[in-house]
Amino acid sequence: MRKIFCFWRNKVGLPSGPSSNHGKTRVGLEGEAGDSAILQPWYHIQEKDLSKIHQAASAGDVAKVERILSLKKKALDARDRKKRTALHLACASGYPKVVTILVDRKCKLNVPDSKKRTALIKAVQCQKEECASILLERGADPNHSDVYGNTALHYAVYHGNLSITEKLFSHGANIEAINKV
Repeated sequence: MRKIFCFWRNKVGLPSGPSSNHGKTRVGLEGEAGDSAILQPWYHIQEKDLSKIHQAASAGDVAKVERILSLKKKALDARDRKKRTALHLACASGYPKVVTILVDRKCKLNVPDSKKRTALIKAVQCQKEECASILLERGADPNHSDVYGNTALHYAVYHGNLSITEKLFSHGANIEAINKV
């Protein structure tokens, strides 16, 4: 089993840590490097690949997110190279204030990234319960499945998170959803 390190924030606010990959950081907990989707739910982030809204959302910079959205309405649902929105990054990083700003501005809730994961799946996968709750209360689809056939419920059960599991059920999660694993 791989060892997962704790990462700290640098001046820009993006996670950083012991790595020779300059400018490459991890946000949340996702398996971009391999197919171990549940065991490693971080996003590998390269700062150079992120727009200003993505950088601000992944850093939890509420003021900067609001400023960018006031100047560029198109930034709300902008996607990076891996089809992630600012909402994906805010959820994976656990910034409920940023998530609230984005959903209050009517961002699209069920946009899939390159692995077909929505922001709700990322919030649950990364154990960011407050972010997941905000999305569910605003109408995010609890039954969307990723490339592995996993729904948010699969990730909640895998992590043994009863609270998120109950919230997913109360918002219509399908207990009989079958994944590809």
